[in-house]
Amino acid sequence: MSEHSIEGKKVAFLLTDGVEQIELTSPWQAVKEAGGQPTLVAPKSGRLQGFEGTDKGDTFDVDLTVAEASADDFDALVLPGGVINADHLRVDKDAQAFTRSFFEQHKPVASICHGPWLLIDAGVIRGRNVTSYHTLETDLKNAGANWTDEEVVVDQGLVTSRNPDDLPAFNSKLVEEISEGQHAGQTA
Repeated sequence: MSEHSIEGKKVAFLLTDGVEQIELTSPWQAVKEAGGQPTLVAPKSGRLQGFEGTDKGDTFDVDLTVAEASADDFDALVLPGGVINADHLRVDKDAQAFTRSFFEQHKPVASICHGPWLLIDAGVIRGRNVTSYHTLETDLKNAGANWTDEEVVVDQGLVTSRNPDDLPAFNSKLVEEISEGQHAGQTA
């Protein structure tokens, strides 16, 4: 249980098929335990296929399509990883715009593993301090980010982590940043 309360805060989880299941379910549970209200947002309605590494995992019901969703209705955004998930989201124009709007509104954004790929295509990563799954290091540096190999990196409301092993630290910082609210330095 977190020491920070986010009672009543609405948190969008943006994902699609191929999400790394634990990178969805663990932060989702952390948000709920801290009093937040998680919502699953995706490019399509219906059910999404989670993965546990390369094996199919559970399916998850979509609450809102990204075309229906607005950052105005949420207090924070979480971008779980998973190679397939992140690769599809990064080229989705609605996902890019939805993500960018959280930065424009100075709201917390948390991204783990391959999730930061979307931050590159949303145009919000230049000059930011981040981490990610190690194979994204070159992509993030080429996009102008300051990449380091650390468990969790927090930069003005942007929380990033490397992989599922980092979930305890990621979840803690995610909830902390949501409890703090808007961050003036969180910009697009």
